[in-house]
Amino acid sequence: MSFENLGLSADLLATVAREGYTEPTPVQSTAIPFILDGRDVLAAAQTGTGKTAAFVLPILERLKGHANAGFSPARHPVRVLILTPTRELAVQIADAVKTYGRSSSLRSAVVYGGTRIDPEIKLLWKGVEILVATPGRLLDHIGQRTVNLTQVEVLVLDEADRMLDMGFIPDVRKIAALLPSQRQTLLFSATFSDDVRRMAKEFQHDPEIVEVAARNSIADNLTQVLYPVDQDRKADLLIHLIQRDSMEQVLVFTRSKLGASRLASYLDRRGVSCSAIHGDRSQQERTRALEAFRGRFVKVLVATDVASRGLDIEDLPYVVNYELPYEPQDYIHRIGRTGRAGASGTAISLVSPDEVEELRGVQRLLRKSIPCEVVEEYLPDPDRAPAPSGRSRGGRGGGYRGRESRYRLGGIPGTSPDYGRAPLPVAAGSR
Repeated sequence: MSFENLGLSADLLATVAREGYTEPTPVQSTAIPFILDGRDVLAAAQTGTGKTAAFVLPILERLKGHANAGFSPARHPVRVLILTPTRELAVQIADAVKTYGRSSSLRSAVVYGGTRIDPEIKLLWKGVEILVATPGRLLDHIGQRTVNLTQVEVLVLDEADRMLDMGFIPDVRKIAALLPSQRQTLLFSATFSDDVRRMAKEFQHDPEIVEVAARNSIADNLTQVLYPVDQDRKADLLIHLIQRDSMEQVLVFTRSKLGASRLASYLDRRGVSCSAIHGDRSQQERTRALEAFRGRFVKVLVATDVASRGLDIEDLPYVVNYELPYEPQDYIHRIGRTGRAGASGTAISLVSPDEVEELRGVQRLLRKSIPCEVVEEYLPDPDRAPAPSGRSRGGRGGGYRGRESRYRLGGIPGTSPDYGRAPLPVAAGSR
């Protein structure tokens, strides 16, 4: 199928062609006709499969009748509201709107926290048809009466799974209550959990379901591997792997902002050029760090899960889980940053003995084990007591009892003479 078969106008087709796209991705070819027909859509697809264009293109097509060159703000009411959980993703979507809508006189704007609100207010007072926003900042504008949402025709909830994880649903409910009840609602998500389906029932009416990949599936062109290592030797193992394999452009995930800053500082001191992005850094700092990484001025970018949403780095070859995430779904999102749009990628996990519960959850979600490789000099010390994980799980705690439990629970080799050489067993209950 080509874009010509989807019902898009000639000017949009010309814009798509200029961007170098010849065939729509599965999520685009399935979702765009439904959106053009005015249907609610609940869509899930792997990251890097073109979800943003899947809703931006038909939205621009539907709004072209409202395009006008009038100066009055009243002629440019907000007709499309796109809500997204992070600043980076908001900027990415806003850029896509400008790119695909360059031949249209439709106005768009993006608002998000962490920056001065006054420039946003001036822009909104001029009138915009398409508004991209993070929920918290939009509520600030609503409180200051700088935005009117009574004429919204389309509501887009992007990265719905992350909205749930970050606790934005109460804010989304407040915003949705201000919108016309007769509207089109599009819900897009990288993962398709049961919570996302319940969210769809709350905000949508009889949506068309678009699921172009099996739930929790991983792209075929993505290689996964884990390396067992003690927690306090992870940074040195990471440096060893970067140097051994001549890695360029390595996106590294940590669980915390403090952990991201400390790791970036350590890597820099050891001669590995590095930047970090997390919630405590200003938007300017985050933008500079991301641009330096994209431009290959730094080799490593360390990020937290919250800061990573919306990162779109073309042909990113490596993702490293410096620490496994507490929530298994976040593992899928993280490694989805590489192996995008048909490119190959490698996802590396540095797993310490105190992360067996997290590994077990990931393998259960994947329904398979992650292949294990070892670097002999960095193998965990079997005589060393594992540190507690720091997160209580229903009173069970994060540690484990004895070396046998370490092998049995998490699939990390413990005291076997063949430590790390045999394929990892599938986590219990994953079959």
